[in-house]
Amino acid sequence: MNKYRSHKCNELRKIDVGKKVFLSGWINKKRDHGNLLFIDLRDNYGITQCIIDKENSFFSNLEKIQLETVVKINGEVVNRSEDTINKEIQTGEVEVSIESFSILGICKELPMPVFSDQEYSEEIRLKYRFLDLRRKKIHENIILRSKVISFIRDEMNKLGFLEFQTPILTSSSPEGARDFLVPSRLNPGKFYALPQAPQQFKQLIMVSGFDRYFQIAPCFRDEDARADRSPGEFYQLDLEMSFVEQEDIFKVVEKLLVNTFKKFSNKKLMFEKFPKISYSDSMLKYGSDKPDLRNPLIINDITEIFSREDVSFEIFKNLVKSGSHVRCIVTKNTKDKPRSFFDGVDKWAKDQGASGLAYFTLESDKEILAKGPIGKFFSKEALTKIMKKTKAQIGDSIFMACGKQKDLEKITSLAREKIANDLNLIDENTFAFCWIVDYPMFEKDEQSGKIQFSHNPFSMPQGDINNLDLENPLGMLAFQYDIVCNGIELSSGAIRNHIPELMYKLFSVAGYSKKHVDEKFSGMINALSYGAPPHGGIAPGIDRIVMLLANEKNIREVTMFPMNQNAQDLMMNAPSEVEENQLKELNLTLKLKK
Repeated sequence: MNKYRSHKCNELRKIDVGKKVFLSGWINKKRDHGNLLFIDLRDNYGITQCIIDKENSFFSNLEKIQLETVVKINGEVVNRSEDTINKEIQTGEVEVSIESFSILGICKELPMPVFSDQEYSEEIRLKYRFLDLRRKKIHENIILRSKVISFIRDEMNKLGFLEFQTPILTSSSPEGARDFLVPSRLNPGKFYALPQAPQQFKQLIMVSGFDRYFQIAPCFRDEDARADRSPGEFYQLDLEMSFVEQEDIFKVVEKLLVNTFKKFSNKKLMFEKFPKISYSDSMLKYGSDKPDLRNPLIINDITEIFSREDVSFEIFKNLVKSGSHVRCIVTKNTKDKPRSFFDGVDKWAKDQGASGLAYFTLESDKEILAKGPIGKFFSKEALTKIMKKTKAQIGDSIFMACGKQKDLEKITSLAREKIANDLNLIDENTFAFCWIVDYPMFEKDEQSGKIQFSHNPFSMPQGDINNLDLENPLGMLAFQYDIVCNGIELSSGAIRNHIPELMYKLFSVAGYSKKHVDEKFSGMINALSYGAPPHGGIAPGIDRIVMLLANEKNIREVTMFPMNQNAQDLMMNAPSEVEENQLKELNLTLKLKK
C-alpha cells in the first residue's frame, strides 16, 4: 500500500464490502443519472465502478471533470444491487461509494475517445499514441506482447539457449534491404549501419564456441511499410545452434511455437508436427511460398491438356505454343452456384490486371460434359484427363488461367484466396504452420539477367559440396527454410556455409570477387578460417507472432510506438532536421534534391 492506492482497480470483491479504500486511475467513463453520478475508474489492471450522490459536496466538481483526468478516490466498498451486477469486469459485484477525491493529473479536451474502440484515422492515432494505448483492445495487445516475450525467454532458457546482445552499430552489408546509416564523428567520412539482423554476429558467436544463442533482437531496415511489416524497425527471436542439421532446428522451433500458441490462444493448431513443403511444390500448389494451409484449394498445372487435338480452346492453345502455362483451381461441389459467382471471379481477375479466369462446371448426362462459357471446347476424353489430373468430380467447377509462370503464380495465388473467402472455406479458429524448404540457392534477375542469391548468401548448398555443378547454378538448392503460419511468413533461416573456400566459390557465381568478399565480410570470412563448427539458425518475427495471437491484421496494432506508412513518428516528429553545428561535428553537408 502507498499513498495513492490501497487496491488496484481489478481487485475489489464482495469480501471487501465495508472496507474504506482509496483508488487511483483515469476516469474512463461517466454516467449522470441526475441525483447519482457513476464513474468507471480505470488503471492498468481493470475497472472499478464508483458512485457519488448529489448530497456529497464533491458531486458538482466530479460532474464537471474531463474524462481521462487522473484522480484519487476515497470511499467505502458496497454491494451492487442484483440487477446492476456487471459480469464483464472482475469487480462487477461491488462498487465504491465516493467520500472524497483529488485530482492527480489534469486532462485537456481529448482529440479521440479512450473508452471506445471506434476506428480513427492513422494520423490521429499515431500522433496521440499515448492516448491510443490507453484503449482497451490495444492496451491488452501490448500487455500480450510483453507476456509472449517473457514466455519465449523462459522457454529458450529451458531449451538450453544463452541470451547475448549483439552490436547495434556495425558495418553496412551489400545484401538484403537498404541500411540505415549512422555517420561517425571520430572517423570522418565513414559510416556505421544499424543491423538489418544480427546475422554475422550470431554466426561469430557459434565460431566463438557458444553452442546455443538467442536474443530478442531489434532489426533495422529502410523498407516500405506493409500490413505485416513495420517501416524502420522490428524485433525478432534470433537464434543459432552449433553442430546441427536442419531437422534439429525444426524440432526446437516447432516445440517453442506450439507451446507459445497453446499458451496464448484458444485457437486450434492444425498441425503440431509442421508439414514440410518444397519451394517448388509450394509455388505450384499455392502460387506462393507463404501458403495459407487453412485454405483447402489446390492449384494444378494442366498445360499438357492444351496440346491435345480434342481441345479446341484456341486462345489458350496458342499461348501454350508460345511458352505460356495453364493452371487451374478446382472448387468442390459448386454446380448449384449462380452464374454471378463465376462471372464475379472472372471480373475480379480482370481487375487484378489478368486477362480473367476461364471456367466450367463438370456435369454428367450419361457422359461427362462441361457447362460454362468454355465447356464446349473440351471433349469427354479431355475432361476425363483433367478430372484425373486434378481429382475433380462431377459437380465441381474448374477455374483456369494462362500466362507466363511468374504472372500465373501471382494471379492463381490471389484467386485461391479470393475464391476460398467467397466460399467461406477458411477456418478462422485455426493456426496452420508449415515449413517451406529446398529454396533455390540462386535466381536470375529479370531485369539484368544477372545470377544472384535468392535467399541468404551465407547458406549451405545441398548435395556433395566437393562436386557442386557451378556451371548450372539455377539448379542448385540450399538448406534454407521459412516458417509460415496462416499465409504469413514468420521467419527465414538456414544451415550456414561455414567453409571459406566454398563461400568464395558461391559468391563468385553471383559476381563477387575474392577481394570483394574479403572486404565486405572480413570479420566473417576471417573467423570461419579459424575452425568453425557446422551451424544454423532462424529468427521468427516477434511482431508477427503477436499479431497472429492477438488476431490483428496490421502489425501496428501490436507495436507500442509504430511509425506511419512514410516511416515518420508523428508523436515525436521524427525524422527531423538537425542543427548546422551537429552536421559540422560529423563533417557532413547537405545537398538536397530540388
